[in-house]
Amino acid sequence: RGDGVLSSHESDKGRKKDGQLKTPSSSQLAYGILDIPPWYLCIFLGIQHFLTALGGLVAVPLILAKDLCLQHDPLTQSYLISTIFFVSGICTLLQVFLGIRLPILQGGTFAFLAPSLAMLSLPTWKCPTWTLNASLVNTSSPEFTEEWQKRIRELQGAVMVASCVQMLVGFSGLIGFLMRFIGPLTIAPTISLVALPLFDSAGDNAGIHWGIAVATIFLIVLFSQYLKNIAVPVPVYGREKKCHTSKLYLFQVFPVLLGLCISWLLCFVLTVTDALPSAPTAYGYLARTDTRGNILSQAPWFRFPYPGQWGLPTISLAGVFGIIAGVISSMVESIGDYYACARMVGAPPPPKHAINRGIGIEGLGCLLAGAWGTGNGTTSYSENVGALGITRVGSRMVIVVAGCVLLLMGIFGKIGAAFATIPTPVIGGMFLVMFGVITAVGISNLQHVDLNSSRNLFIFGFSIFCGLAIPNWVNKNPERLHTGILQLDQVIQVLLTTGMFVGGFLGFLLDNTIPGSLEERGLLAWNQVQEESEETAKALEVYGLPWGIGTRFCVSSCGSEPALALPPGHLRRVAGERRGHPHVRGP
Repeated sequence: RGDGVLSSHESDKGRKKDGQLKTPSSSQLAYGILDIPPWYLCIFLGIQHFLTALGGLVAVPLILAKDLCLQHDPLTQSYLISTIFFVSGICTLLQVFLGIRLPILQGGTFAFLAPSLAMLSLPTWKCPTWTLNASLVNTSSPEFTEEWQKRIRELQGAVMVASCVQMLVGFSGLIGFLMRFIGPLTIAPTISLVALPLFDSAGDNAGIHWGIAVATIFLIVLFSQYLKNIAVPVPVYGREKKCHTSKLYLFQVFPVLLGLCISWLLCFVLTVTDALPSAPTAYGYLARTDTRGNILSQAPWFRFPYPGQWGLPTISLAGVFGIIAGVISSMVESIGDYYACARMVGAPPPPKHAINRGIGIEGLGCLLAGAWGTGNGTTSYSENVGALGITRVGSRMVIVVAGCVLLLMGIFGKIGAAFATIPTPVIGGMFLVMFGVITAVGISNLQHVDLNSSRNLFIFGFSIFCGLAIPNWVNKNPERLHTGILQLDQVIQVLLTTGMFVGGFLGFLLDNTIPGSLEERGLLAWNQVQEESEETAKALEVYGLPWGIGTRFCVSSCGSEPALALPPGHLRRVAGERRGHPHVRGP
């Protein structure tokens, strides 16, 4: 989930007053959710939202590239980047108009990476040895094209089938029932194990040239932690003051983007001056910017992504079950995003029918992502919720513009090609920081549980350790898992090599079976009955469907009984929102 996880907004909105935490109101916003800023401001803020999400959007295809046998085909990587831009734009517009209707951006999700990489590590899908050698790869040959396309088609099919499960859960209202059993001790290992197994990939990329990787890490940490409260004066145009200068917390909003661009420029300077080795076998060669320089010239100016561009998707049982594990994690994260976003823009708490609709539309977004062939799904981007608080602009129209910007960036082929030329060690440095923060965000959910309880320490420690140990053993001993049914063997192998599933399942099972009080388990602070909004008319205006469409067929009777669980510790901190807990009622 991109660079926004590093931007901890420290504005005075939502600060403590007389020992109480304030909830932002629409009067504190420059523009509320229903307001429409001037067109030029919409464009500027829309582009800013695109840049805020850029780190996460670009990272997903680059992580998948190696297991898709594409590490030596940056041109195809650029096509994947353009495709994820395009689909994210479509899904953002769908979510704003027909989904939760809050100003929240949609983009690729790290939750799908673990099961995707587990599926691609099956013997059937391991890349042939010759694809690992750049000198043997002819990227235009039909043989090579079929090698990577058959892998991404398999991912497409798995994502499309799993997305149907998410649509069912959302549109039927089952999400409320499921959330009753999911607490901090399930979420903490699940989220942490999204990133922990990726240490190998991050270390390998950074190890291409540790000097460049460390420089990238240093810059990102400098901007996100040390300079985050430094305001940079920028010229702006306002309704009252017209042309004047205003302070922008530039380093707080774009720490990863700035660090990435400066390191990229450093690599360019070192390449031009021949400070980096020119021999392909030498250490640090892949830090040069000219190793992929021909991509920009090869990439078309305009390329329109379309469904089935890599061929007809294929489906395997193993892939589907693995991606479903990612879907569950993604849904839990998104619910937290909805609540955080509503408070940031001064909107009433989202009603159940809007949450059901939002999860259902995210499932539809995953279906579209699978059809277009991003190799991933889509989910709500919490870093953009943080950007809402920084800009104090909660207008829905700004996110509509951001969705249009994503669509345009997906059509301009040169844009995706430019990001595919980022040197490998720069990407490795970025990964080390991003994955570290995602891991910590997962662990932060434990703030709600009693950490003096041996019960809770056992559940978390055991879940995390098994989530690392079991996938490691299965990867080394795949031949031990033989039931005599090939499809069942593949399902078991994918699930047991997905650390997120192993840790999350054990956390879920143990937390719901080992005796413990609600307070001890953290459920008093976790399971919160949705407070009825006093602003009924505004809630209807904010969350009602546009163009007079009724919401009856989006509301399910089975979604009205159970209380929705809110995971505030995870995404509230990701969004840079340290608001504390809202009013908690008894269980």
